[in-house]
Amino acid sequence: MRIDILCLFPEMFASPFSHSIVKRAEGRGLVEVATHNIRDFAHDRHATVDDSPYGGGAGMVLKPEPVFEAVEHAQSLTGTVHSPVILLSPRGRLFTQQIAAELALHPQIVLICGHYEGVDERVTEHLATDEVSIGDYVLTGGEIAAMVVVDAVVRLLPGVLGSEESTGDESHTRGLLEYPHYTRPEQFRGWDVPPVLLSGNHGEIAAWRRRQSLLKTAARRPDLLNRVTLSDKERAWISERS
Repeated sequence: MRIDILCLFPEMFASPFSHSIVKRAEGRGLVEVATHNIRDFAHDRHATVDDSPYGGGAGMVLKPEPVFEAVEHAQSLTGTVHSPVILLSPRGRLFTQQIAAELALHPQIVLICGHYEGVDERVTEHLATDEVSIGDYVLTGGEIAAMVVVDAVVRLLPGVLGSEESTGDESHTRGLLEYPHYTRPEQFRGWDVPPVLLSGNHGEIAAWRRRQSLLKTAARRPDLLNRVTLSDKERAWISERS
């Protein structure tokens, strides 16, 4: 897979992508992450990429010309003209594990990092295939959001993690928060590991994990329960807890 990031500060990605999962995935040839400075596609001697908004108002707006040319350049490197082009913006749809899984299926994705007051609307209407936000808050620029998207997508690529099962039971993968985890020692400062996890009974362990996942979700993100199908028994578990 190839991920092209169009931004104003490509140096911000040097450290995060030089470590951990992304670095290992690149080293094994599973992903290629490339950054492009949008200023390189400006045509004046000052490399101007922004201008004041028509109609007045505070802030500056990213011009369409350099953004269009940067995307077209990134796509020309692979010959892929129908790759997803994601504009990272606080007004986009909320980024989820499901969106990350969808993006991981493509051979190439292009991420546009928004900046300043915003991006010329013609980028949204005629270039970007989707507009994504990582949360209901505003950042200085889209670079940090791009790091989040890249990390979430790369770890879902086949062969990136040590075990394909690693992502199967994670929070949000199946619509719920993940169940609690325990490891050695069996007792720590008077707190014991739940006996069921030591029983060796895989059926009971699976049932316990499902129940704990439901209870965690009900307590912390009850909105997620509306997106999953629950049995009468599972609904009873949640009612008992509340």
